[in-house]
Amino acid sequence: MHDIVIIGAGCAGMTAALYAARAGRSVLLLESENFGGQITFSPRVENFPSIGAISGSEFADNLFEQISALGVETELERVTGVRDGGTVKTVVTEDGEHDCKAVIIATGVRHRALGLPGEEELTGKGVSYCAVCDGAFYKGGTVAVVGGGNTALQDALFLSQYCKKVYLIHRRGSFRGEEQLVSAVKGKDTIELVLDSVVESLEGGGMLTGITVRNTVSSETKELPADGLFVAIGQKPDNDAFSELVSLDADGFIIASEDCKTSAEGIFAAGDCRTKEVRQLTTAAADGAVAALAACRYIG
Repeated sequence: MHDIVIIGAGCAGMTAALYAARAGRSVLLLESENFGGQITFSPRVENFPSIGAISGSEFADNLFEQISALGVETELERVTGVRDGGTVKTVVTEDGEHDCKAVIIATGVRHRALGLPGEEELTGKGVSYCAVCDGAFYKGGTVAVVGGGNTALQDALFLSQYCKKVYLIHRRGSFRGEEQLVSAVKGKDTIELVLDSVVESLEGGGMLTGITVRNTVSSETKELPADGLFVAIGQKPDNDAFSELVSLDADGFIIASEDCKTSAEGIFAAGDCRTKEVRQLTTAAADGAVAALAACRYIG
């Protein structure tokens, strides 16, 4: 029996483990893939307070070493569900079951990928899913953004502050985002709209050098030079295993406010997997601290 089982070992999950362990609680941290989460794919992190610059993988490694030194137990197991027995919760994995007094869900999100050959290999080497995280690295360069919603429009505007040229590629002839953002994008000389178009292939060996786009109306293809490609076609939370445990919104995010409390007593949600406006490394860390302390208070 552990005091707290944390599901997901990204920044939110590991920060929750840190705070819970320092509060004297026994903690089990479960992760299905890689300790560190999405940040491990970022080549440089420059927007975390007090840290000038660090690679995402080094950031994750440091946090993992910190919680390990505090005695946090870690296991690579995929969670398939949670049984809520009131004072005792049972986290079910593909390898077994773990009883605990409180659960923190910190499963994060998966960025929707284009599904193109070489996309995974070029992630962190020209392909990115976070303009705020990586945009400054392309100062003075030429980049492309793929997407038609608010995120893509905001990314294009953000990147236009750093880059000499931003291609905004959308598969339709009009955008789904807010009209105010659309007007702002159209008013930027450095942003070129590439509408009714999809990215057909990625060019470059070890680093991205360009992209090939295909017009969905004329079927014509053309190659665009690009130092960076920012994919902004949505995020998918990894919350399917908890759909009958806690309330989810229409997009699959766990409904939880800044107190990280869910609809189920003793079940908390931290980081990108919950409903929130800003999904950044700093907000994930903040959620981890809040959720851990709330879980400690719940246990008593």
